[in-house]
Amino acid sequence: MLTSKQFRYKSFYTNLKFLRRKKNLDYIFNFFYKYRNDKDVCLMQFLFFKSCLKWASFFIQGFRGYNMCGFVGAFDLSSGSQPIDEGLKEQLRAEVLEMSKKIRHRGPDWTGVYTGKNAILSHERLAIVDPLSGKQPLVSDDGKIILAVNGEIYNQKQIRKEFEGKYNFKTQSDCEVIIPLYKKYRAEGNDFKAMIEKLSGIFAFALYDSENDVYLIGRDEIGVIPLYQGWDKQGRYYVASELKALEGHCMTIEEFPNGHYFYSKDEKPSRWYFRDWESYENVKNNPKATDEKGEIINPSVIEKVKVGLENAVKAQLMSDVPYGVLLSGGLDSSIIAAITQKFSKMRVESDSTEEAWWPKLHSFAIGLEGSPDLVAAKKAADYIGTVHHEVHFTIQEALDALPDVIYHIETYDITTVRASTPMYLLARVIKSMGIKMVLSGEGSDELFGGYLYFHKAPNAKEFHEELVRKMSKLHLYDCLRANKSLMAWGVEGRVPFLDKEFIDIAMRLNPSDKMNIRLPDGKQRIEKWILRKAFEDMLPENICWRQKEQFSDGVGYNWIDTLKKITEEKVSDAEFARRENRFPVNPPKTKEEYYYREIYSRLFPSDSAAKVVPHEAGVACSTEKALEWDAAWKNMDEPSGRAIAGVHDDAYKA
Repeated sequence: MLTSKQFRYKSFYTNLKFLRRKKNLDYIFNFFYKYRNDKDVCLMQFLFFKSCLKWASFFIQGFRGYNMCGFVGAFDLSSGSQPIDEGLKEQLRAEVLEMSKKIRHRGPDWTGVYTGKNAILSHERLAIVDPLSGKQPLVSDDGKIILAVNGEIYNQKQIRKEFEGKYNFKTQSDCEVIIPLYKKYRAEGNDFKAMIEKLSGIFAFALYDSENDVYLIGRDEIGVIPLYQGWDKQGRYYVASELKALEGHCMTIEEFPNGHYFYSKDEKPSRWYFRDWESYENVKNNPKATDEKGEIINPSVIEKVKVGLENAVKAQLMSDVPYGVLLSGGLDSSIIAAITQKFSKMRVESDSTEEAWWPKLHSFAIGLEGSPDLVAAKKAADYIGTVHHEVHFTIQEALDALPDVIYHIETYDITTVRASTPMYLLARVIKSMGIKMVLSGEGSDELFGGYLYFHKAPNAKEFHEELVRKMSKLHLYDCLRANKSLMAWGVEGRVPFLDKEFIDIAMRLNPSDKMNIRLPDGKQRIEKWILRKAFEDMLPENICWRQKEQFSDGVGYNWIDTLKKITEEKVSDAEFARRENRFPVNPPKTKEEYYYREIYSRLFPSDSAAKVVPHEAGVACSTEKALEWDAAWKNMDEPSGRAIAGVHDDAYKA
């Protein structure tokens, strides 16, 4: 008669033998998941892994290598016509490594370095999958092209098929497809605009062509992935995933422009991302979903929005590790969570023919005790069916974190600091639970006019042109916040609303379908009506039709109110009166901004670092141009949605 322990051991080894025969990754994960709670068997699993690493690596070759990481690149190492001295090259290599250490939080799992005759690339890797291979920098099949990438290429399967029999892929990395694309378009007259247009994803990359001693730098269309460039005293050119890697080393630092590439034979970056929807004239006559009274006349327009976003979410679910969703309880995050749940049971990598390795979807929300977001998030999670995690923070905990937050997000912009702080705290909890990737709802407000100030848009033309302006500035605000707040703890953030194909769907909608038109009952139509209508069957009614709440407000109104009160006390009137002397570059407009600027200037003291941060007046996240829509906004500079009197239910009192 077998004892309980003997029975478990026998079961373990029976399954292990079956596992060896199958040689299939799904069986590996299901097998070890099955015995996860058995302490005796878990010990045997550990010993098994330790003694069979070579055998395990056989399976790992099948993993895809996703590359949400960070890198530093140094180019133009030689001075004039003289080749660089080997001793100097070693010194520069050591300096690049030190620069790279400053962004190791983005990729704590591995450091890879390439040193060539005129370039050095250092890559810090966050191993979402494939921990034993797929390291960067990547090298081409002929060894002549070196590539460092931060990001994801979602259409890599299609591109790989295009190069079957034409290029020998060395890894399963989604980003390796950039190399054969470069080779192809180099041979076709250096048409790098067409090359990068082929990519669907979020990315920043640095490619060095050692045979021709040229390099190519590129960044995604919206700027979801951060990238900076700089020049040292000798004129050497550097790029880095974060500003902190260049600060103190480069004399001049700039943000590398989104939607651009820089080929070293050119004089400056060239724009590769152009869209017809940038002009109102090209969208004003597009089919409408509703008439002037708000009645639906063309439901296919609404259906196109739904299908497009579902496709975007599904494309971004490729993952070999547990992932989650950020769920604030607002419309955008709730939609992303609901769609993710719809596809979470099956592996999208197998075209949904195999069961998911991580079938339970986890959602995360943060807020002060009793905050609007926590209440709404719980309702949404219960309805959608996620395993929900509610994180509470205190105002003191958030205040204590401010210097660390500003160090990581690299900005003193008020609304970005306000919103980044709770997100930074939440990311730490997410990472502690072993989750390395989350999906989030950034970008929806810019696509559909979700900010409450859009209620005051005077006409469809100005409404659409403000959307275009907001889209062009996402890299300075929401994308920066989402990426850097999460990556401070090594958590990857994916943003399906900013999928390249879905952006085109949303921005080509007739602007009248997005506007807050006056309905027959005299009320204005709620913001993002068309998006709400598209997904009303997937969300509870009180979530689907919940008023827009900016993240920094939704975590608890007391958070912003306390920030304003404390900074008012900490910055004296005398200090604020001399602000232009203290900060000649972008003088602070409020005491709150002054307080953040003091912290920022201690961390990043150069004028170049100060100039990188946007400094534009606005109300409730508007651009400066939109202040013309309401005379009452002329002297206002408050990013909270509660600044919109007559629209927000809890607006500030005059």
